[in-house]
Amino acid sequence: MGLTSNSTLAVAVAVAVMLFGVTLWLWPRLARRSWRALGGRVGLLLATQLALICSLGVAANQTFGFYAGWDDLLGRESGQGVLVDHSATTGPGGPRGPLQVLSTNAVPGGAGSRASKVGQVQKVDIVGRVSRIATPAYVYLPPEYFQPRFRSRTFPVSVVLTGYPGTAQALVSKLKYPATARDLAEDGRMRPMILVMMRPTVAPPRDTECADVPGGPQTETFFAEDLPEAVLAHYRAGARPGSWGIIGDSTGGYCALKLAMRHPGVYTAGAGLSAYYKAPVDPTTGDLFHGDRSLRDHADLWWLLAHEPAPDTSLLVTSSKIGEHNYADTLRFVTQVRATGRTRISSIILDSGGHNFNTWRREIPTALQWLSGRLTDR
Repeated sequence: MGLTSNSTLAVAVAVAVMLFGVTLWLWPRLARRSWRALGGRVGLLLATQLALICSLGVAANQTFGFYAGWDDLLGRESGQGVLVDHSATTGPGGPRGPLQVLSTNAVPGGAGSRASKVGQVQKVDIVGRVSRIATPAYVYLPPEYFQPRFRSRTFPVSVVLTGYPGTAQALVSKLKYPATARDLAEDGRMRPMILVMMRPTVAPPRDTECADVPGGPQTETFFAEDLPEAVLAHYRAGARPGSWGIIGDSTGGYCALKLAMRHPGVYTAGAGLSAYYKAPVDPTTGDLFHGDRSLRDHADLWWLLAHEPAPDTSLLVTSSKIGEHNYADTLRFVTQVRATGRTRISSIILDSGGHNFNTWRREIPTALQWLSGRLTDR
């Protein structure tokens, strides 16, 4: 029985109910004042409560899709997704600007601590010149950035976004973007690039869905204008067209796709891991659009595909056949993007995988290679 099947939920509930009934039936017999009776009462209570917690956990997992199966739950799923490029054709073959570095650390998992060998992760504060948004971030600089032979070279940049609420630190320690990027580049599977890792929630605790909220946070402006300006002023980052990409999971995935579609001159490629395709309005977002229909429409990727000129950008979407609620929408999105004839679309579809870190860790190496292949540098 699969972890997300109705049969598993039914069995979990049945076991909890059975143990509750057994407890009621045996309780009078265990009322004696003896160590055996006391142990029996404690054992029955613990077993009943554990069964109840398990049934609630299975029900919650079935509702929210945290884990797709037992291997996913136990962290044994390790197979990486296979990239399908639906646009491919057949055939052969010194500090300045609004960014301040707060601390520096070697990339976790590397042998040694020299930046020229393992790369470096910098914790930074960024203040938007136009949006006036101030937010922390982590910046990964590849080993090549510190090597003398690359001292005159600029590097492509990928902005990496968490889901909501998410933490930027998790991109480093849990999803392991810096270590993955370093290892892929070392193996020759992607070019060295700068990663700017942060939350899309730049005005916490509000979830702004990377939109310019009337009278509120100008989040889209921050990512489209302020962030590139700050990074370019501080690092040897590529400024030429095609030098920047963006990737994220869940809410960050939606933001990545939207920013690539609405600002293709900034982000030449956008990857949405387990993304959705329309901004929600709920208690975490508040009133994002204040009755402005144009703002609402431009936060809807379906509407953009149907009413706006197809952007000259590349998109990557991911999902899984079992465990992700966006599977049908993702297939539909691929079809509609392909129909534009201009926007390029690729996908990673896993056989199973929930809406969780383990699934995204399986997709990240392939997604980073995809991004690398679409970015340019000098």
